[in-house]
Amino acid sequence: MSKRKQRQKPEISKQTDYYKLHTKAVDDLAEADESNSPEVSEEELRKYRSGPKLKIPEYGRLLFIKFWFAAATCFFFIWGLSGYLADLLDLLFVTGMALGIVTDMLTNPVLRFFEKTPGANARWMMLPKKGYITFPLNILYAYVVLFLVYTLYNLINLAIIQMTGAVDTVPLGVEPVLFGLFYLVFDLLLLKAKHTLSSIIHDAAKSTRGLKHD
Repeated sequence: MSKRKQRQKPEISKQTDYYKLHTKAVDDLAEADESNSPEVSEEELRKYRSGPKLKIPEYGRLLFIKFWFAAATCFFFIWGLSGYLADLLDLLFVTGMALGIVTDMLTNPVLRFFEKTPGANARWMMLPKKGYITFPLNILYAYVVLFLVYTLYNLINLAIIQMTGAVDTVPLGVEPVLFGLFYLVFDLLLLKAKHTLSSIIHDAAKSTRGLKHD
């Protein structure tokens, strides 16, 4: 009888230790916060993060957003209204206004939503600041970009007609994908011009302040 009790004591002791160990683990987990948690390296965290293996650069996603909204506007307005608005100027007027509204109310807010820090994506917007004045200015800016896209289409078609001699046809018609790409390219070129001009003015002002101090 005594031998059986002696055999049971180590088993009971092991079960008690097991229970205490798990109770302590639960308590540690419940009391864990930033002050008492051990630091984990970024490399270790990546092992447990879910997500696609193919990593798309941040600027790639931002460019796709700008392209997609421009292409979608072409689809719904140029393709969607071309059967109702026979006059080309009317169609361009409505499309330009739609592009400006989409930029102000959809494209730019989405770009701001993906910012890791406030203002991080401002360089991808012609008018990064939010306000009532940006609404009409984004519409005016959209008309400028649309005019450049329209001019490029005309130049391409004229060049194709000159090479082929097919005067009675429109070789390159307007469709969402190419329109979105053209719109994106001109938008980026104008943004580049804006940043270059801003840098020149900033450097000139800095030099002027330096001369005054001397």
